[in-house]
Amino acid sequence: MKNIGFNNLGLHPKILQAIDKMGFEEPSQIQAESIPVILEGNDVIGQAQTGTGKTLAFGAPMLSKINCNEKNISSIIITPTRELAIQVNDELSRIARFRKISLLPIYGGQPIERQIKSLRRGINVVVGTPGRILDHLHRNTLDLSNIQFLIIDEADEMLDMGFIEDIEDIIKACNSDRQTLFFSATIPNQVRKLASKYMKNNIKYIQIAKNTLTVEKTKQYYYEIKNRDRFESLCRILDVDEPSSAIIFCRTKRGVDELVENLQLRGYNVEGMHGDMGQNQRLNTLRKFKDGSLDFLVATDVAARGIDVENVSHVINYDLPQDTESYVHRIGRTGRANKDGIAYSLVTPKEYMMLKQIEKFTKSKIKRKEIPTVDDIFEAKYKNIEKKIKEVISENDYKNFVPIAMELDEDYNLVDVAAALIKITFDKELSFNYKENSINAEEENMRLFFSIGRMDNVTPRKLLKFITQTSSIEAYEIGDIDILNKFTFISVPERVGNVILKKSNGKKFQGRRVSVELAKNKKSNR
Repeated sequence: MKNIGFNNLGLHPKILQAIDKMGFEEPSQIQAESIPVILEGNDVIGQAQTGTGKTLAFGAPMLSKINCNEKNISSIIITPTRELAIQVNDELSRIARFRKISLLPIYGGQPIERQIKSLRRGINVVVGTPGRILDHLHRNTLDLSNIQFLIIDEADEMLDMGFIEDIEDIIKACNSDRQTLFFSATIPNQVRKLASKYMKNNIKYIQIAKNTLTVEKTKQYYYEIKNRDRFESLCRILDVDEPSSAIIFCRTKRGVDELVENLQLRGYNVEGMHGDMGQNQRLNTLRKFKDGSLDFLVATDVAARGIDVENVSHVINYDLPQDTESYVHRIGRTGRANKDGIAYSLVTPKEYMMLKQIEKFTKSKIKRKEIPTVDDIFEAKYKNIEKKIKEVISENDYKNFVPIAMELDEDYNLVDVAAALIKITFDKELSFNYKENSINAEEENMRLFFSIGRMDNVTPRKLLKFITQTSSIEAYEIGDIDILNKFTFISVPERVGNVILKKSNGKKFQGRRVSVELAKNKKSNR
């Protein structure tokens, strides 16, 4: 499977253009093995762990084959959860960006009338949850009688959640000459029975073996960031940690070039590596990184594959990878030779689900860290400068400069002179012109009042479900929940609270209309 590129798999040129734009240099194993088989017209059961790139494995060939000029539904993708439906739809939208293909996610918690309007206008690809798909079938607003593709994603999870009858009802609404694809992390007997009952005789079974995980010696952390603050966040991390040797991973070749240029402008000792660079250039960069004349290496996954450097103290995921296996390969670059390594990931709220998949895949906990403040950076730089001064004094390596110090002593207090020299050193070492002490200085929490409480059978789980369904806010963005007898308080970031106030106020919880307001104070007794 070595040296196979996406352009060797037979995909539509417009799909290849989108994949290149997304920055993927070569297919993962499930993609390389599945795409040609699907393009040949076979039914497929693909078994690979969550986070190995299964969406692109079925999405790229499906989007290559369907006729985008037709306004009827060509493909239906069934997912077990609303969150996965949104994620799959977003990924397919990126893959289809240069083909005029219309996509629609359909799931509960979203107004069905809006979905019906979109379906009437004509949609090529529908991604949905079983319950909402059946709802549309019963209303005759969804026609699956002429589809090219029926795709069931996370089939094992779907059946574990008790959707077997719903899935069979949906399959029965589809035409028999369709192409059927099952993708799943495991293939239990229920999935096999479903496949033997509804898939063609030309079925191909593709199984990707689990990789051995080697992350025990690596301490893993993540920083939650806003996308606009990604670069400054990285600079703050580098300034406070001062890694002795670090590999910084970007998802795309262009991302590598841009990050290297920006870091060099800030004075960091850094170079980049990616697939478009010549072999001599890459070898020269790698030599400098190995011998320590280069502090930081920015690379794509493909370019970093041949890197074997023992003393890498940090791996930093500037961008999360496209799949969890790549994450394991990345952080395996540190924590070698029985040394502890550190792996940091910069994660936006939208990428939080991917982070959870990585935790599940690696069977490890990735701890959250706060983005360093300028005070943190000053403290780290001060300790480093203090250490260097003590080393120079202990080694008696300052005698040539005593006359200058004595001369300054005539006009100034030597403590002031020392402080001025420390400031000069500090300013020289500080890379970024930081405007705020904290990068999240503007982010304040808001306390909201809900007019329902224990008397209304409210539990934290039910309340979170109500909020996520009415406002589209993710559950992890909700802070403290304080449920009292007649009402409830929650704490949320201000930006999240404004959305909840706008969208959840006046909605019904178990038949009762809920009032959502800004709490007057923490001890409000309404």
